[in-house]
Order: sequence, then structure tokens, then C-alpha cells
Amino acid sequence: MFQPAPASFFSAIDRWHIACERAISELRYGRPVLIEAEGRDQAVLALDTATPETVDRFAVVARGKQLLFVTRARSSVLDINAPSGVFFAMDGLAYEGLTELAYGRGADHLPAWQPASGESVTLERLARAALLLPAFICFAVKSGDQRFEGCARLAADAFDHTPAAEADFAIVARTRVPLKGIENAEFVVFRGGVAQRDQVAIIVGKPDVARPVPVRIHSSCLTGDLFGSLKCDCGDQLREGLLLLEQRGGGILLYLDQEGRGTGIAAKMRAYGYQHQGLDTVDADAVLGFEEDGRRYDAAIAMLTALGISSVELLTNNPRKLKALEAAGFNVHRRTPVMGVVTPENRNYLATKARRSGHLLDVDTMQQAAE
Repeated sequence: MFQPAPASFFSAIDRWHIACERAISELRYGRPVLIEAEGRDQAVLALDTATPETVDRFAVVARGKQLLFVTRARSSVLDINAPSGVFFAMDGLAYEGLTELAYGRGADHLPAWQPASGESVTLERLARAALLLPAFICFAVKSGDQRFEGCARLAADAFDHTPAAEADFAIVARTRVPLKGIENAEFVVFRGGVAQRDQVAIIVGKPDVARPVPVRIHSSCLTGDLFGSLKCDCGDQLREGLLLLEQRGGGILLYLDQEGRGTGIAAKMRAYGYQHQGLDTVDADAVLGFEEDGRRYDAAIAMLTALGISSVELLTNNPRKLKALEAAGFNVHRRTPVMGVVTPENRNYLATKARRSGHLLDVDTMQQAAE
């Protein structure tokens, strides 16, 4: 039967989704993006991907009226109390001065500043999605101004229209992959979210979905999981989690692409540099402009739902994961801790997780058990 053609190939939700992805891509390429809010556009350039040449070019086009945005976390490091972050005047600041002001250990002299407002939410969400440091060079563009014509455009509230897309994951591949010490394991690859990243569920044994299924939600850690970094216990937790699932006769480990607690590998390495200078993980992230933990669990929720799981035994020390599943309607039957090994190199890291991030760890008891 004849079907009338749709008005557009893309739905309204698709268009929001596409606008976010194009903005993310342009920022990662080091190009400005126009953010639209109530008739006033704002051209923004991510300092993380900008070069001295693009910064100078932006300044020429903006005629010296550009501002530097930094987040609330970064403002606090600079002893400025600004709940939405601040805009700094950039008069006389060269590229090196900008980077020191945006994510260095400190600045000898702070330029004039003004508090940011609602635009900070969009900028921080953009940085998170693009895996960039949340520092932007900004310029308010009046209606009809053509100086940034051709830039990708993004409505200030665009990310408010993408929750369904962020939780929309589909299985694209699944196959048996025997593991060391765990012969019966299956890898299930999901694809979805605004950036269309691939996420992996590792099914150990044959979990009974009619009962609470043992589940471990594990954020990727290239340094710990793959290379055995001594700075964290992530590799230990990954392997311990898989063994616990095997011992329980079956379960699921969700391996999420959330390196550096969602900041990305580049930011994580910058934070490691500050940790070598004596900062803990929370303070090192704050210097870079990040809040304490920006991870989300939409993908985990979508993956468990697709696998037919509604009741879980959660293998974690992190109460935020438990709260995220409960808020999504899952029955968390119980929580089981997953312990790594305390070493001289990771002791401060583990203590910071317990003291400042609320993780349910007793580092002294863990160390005594290891001895």
C-alpha cells in the first residue's frame, strides 16, 4: 500500500542528536562551534585542541573581545567562588598564559573576571562528550554577524533532548571468547549513545536471569587493566570481578568506555602528572576543571535491560553505581565488595577513594589481609 513520504529523513530527535555529534567532532578538530541561546550566539573554541595560531586567529576575528571560560571546579582551585564557573578577560594573554590559567597549577596574576551563568552547563557537557578539558575561548556573536559563518551550530539546550539517544544501545556482535581461568565466557558488543561508542558485556557462564544476577560494572582503565599500572587497583578489580562471577556460577561484567572516570585518556595522563607533584586524584582532576566523578551509567542500564536482567547482586565498592541502578528501577538484591591489592604505589589512591569519593573501602584492613 502507498505510504506518504515523511517530511524529512531525520526525526526531530535525530536532528538534536546530529547537532551534538557535529559539535563534538568540530571541537575535537580544533574548530569553533556556535552555541545558540535566545537569539544570541556564542562562538566557542576548545583550548585543549586549539593551537597558538588558531587562538590568535580567533582573537583577530573577535577583535580582542574574547573571554576564557573555566569551570566551577577550576575556579575553586584559583580561589574564586563561582558556582557556574567564570569568564576571564584575555587582554595581553598569550597562548602559554591561557593554558596556565585554564589548567596549570596556578596563576601568578588573575585577570579581570565575571561569573558565568547558564552557558556553563552546555560547555561542560560538550567537553565531557568530546573528552576534552573544559576550558573554552568564547565570544558573543550578535544577530546577523557573519564572522563565524560556516561553523557548526548547537542549541544551548541540545543535550536536554538526547537522553533517549544516550540510552539507545543495540547488540552488534556476540561470540564465545574463552578467558584465562574462565573457559565459558561470551563477549556481547553494544553500540549506541550520542557518540556511538562500542561497549562490551562479558557474560561468564550461564547466569539465571530469574534470580538476582551477579553484575560487575567496570570502567575501562588502559593503564591498569592492560599494562598493570601500580598507581591503581583497576586491573586487580577487573580480574577479581571475573573470578567472582565464575565462582557464583555465572554473571555479567559490563566493561564501559569511561577512561579516567569519564575524562578520557589524555586528561587522565595530565592528572597523573599532577599526582606525581603531590596532588591526590580529586584535586588533580579539579586543577583540570573536572568535578570529582563525572561518569554516567546510562549505557550499563541499557545493556542490562537488553540482556533481560532486572534484579542484580552488584559487585562494587562504589555506592554511586548502586544508586544509579536503583534509580533506574533495578532491584539490587545485595552488594558484594571487590578488593584489589594495596601497594605502596596505590595506597594513597585507594585512601582518597574512601575518604573523598565515598567508596566503601577499609584500606588498612585490606593491607593487613594482603600481608
